[in-house]
Amino acid sequence: MLTYILIFVAALTVLLFASDVFIGAAEKIGLSLGISPFIIGVTIVAFGTSLPELATSIAAVYANNSEIVAGNVIGSNITNILLVLGLTSLVGKRINLDFNIWEIDMPLLLGSALFLFIALRDGSFTILEAIIFLVALVGFLINSVRGSKTDSEHRPKMQTKDILFLVAGGVVVYLSAEYTIVGIKGIAELANIDPDIISMTFVALGTSLPEVVVSIAAAKKGKHAIAVGNVLGSNIFNTYAVMAIPRFLSDLTISDSIISSGLPFLLVATAMFGIVTVSQKISRWEGVLMILIYIAYMGELFSSI
Repeated sequence: MLTYILIFVAALTVLLFASDVFIGAAEKIGLSLGISPFIIGVTIVAFGTSLPELATSIAAVYANNSEIVAGNVIGSNITNILLVLGLTSLVGKRINLDFNIWEIDMPLLLGSALFLFIALRDGSFTILEAIIFLVALVGFLINSVRGSKTDSEHRPKMQTKDILFLVAGGVVVYLSAEYTIVGIKGIAELANIDPDIISMTFVALGTSLPEVVVSIAAAKKGKHAIAVGNVLGSNIFNTYAVMAIPRFLSDLTISDSIISSGLPFLLVATAMFGIVTVSQKISRWEGVLMILIYIAYMGELFSSI
């Protein structure tokens, strides 16, 4: 058991580090090609912070543990909303939004959570539904970048090391994701725990660390919109990309616990996200409430083990 725990922790640590290297290299290459920072933010950063979730989900499919995919997506999205936003509001004392998140972004997030609920409630996820999810993701990205201007000034030079870091980062992400799944399988078998429970707890918490780091760093600098946008964009990316892409590799197993508790709780957490942002701010006490609800959620999952 200790060996598998060490494998899981070490692989997850390397996975997060490699994801950070991949994001940094991709951002530099994007800037050197004249892509605007805004477009890089809503594409590369959103994809980058969701890269650990995507990598572990693909590795889970190849390891014949496809039930981890749905648990990873749902658990990560819940963690992003309740824990990441909660911690961010504590660090920033209060999150102030200088734009109306309800104009388009929040309805898109609520829609993605509802789509996921509808798609998975029958216990299956079809190829057609995966295609619809990817189309919805493309629509989200098009809407995000529409009207943005490319800034060609002060364009940095692309260096050979940036390309090497991009390739190496991607390879290490894939390999570390495989060993992360090895650790999960070993822990689940020895402790007689369903892999989807582990994916909604330990894996979700671990793969959400990039969102924690990015959002807290943004809150410290007073960039509250980035902190909230990171959570929102990452959740949409998780739902559409991390759920859909593995489906093209294999059938996905949707466990009863996902349908009975995971999906309904995700809808509640997403609705809570929407409610607290109606006033265009998230207070410290609302952040504390989110963290307490997250602790209760984790406690409920562990009690079912």
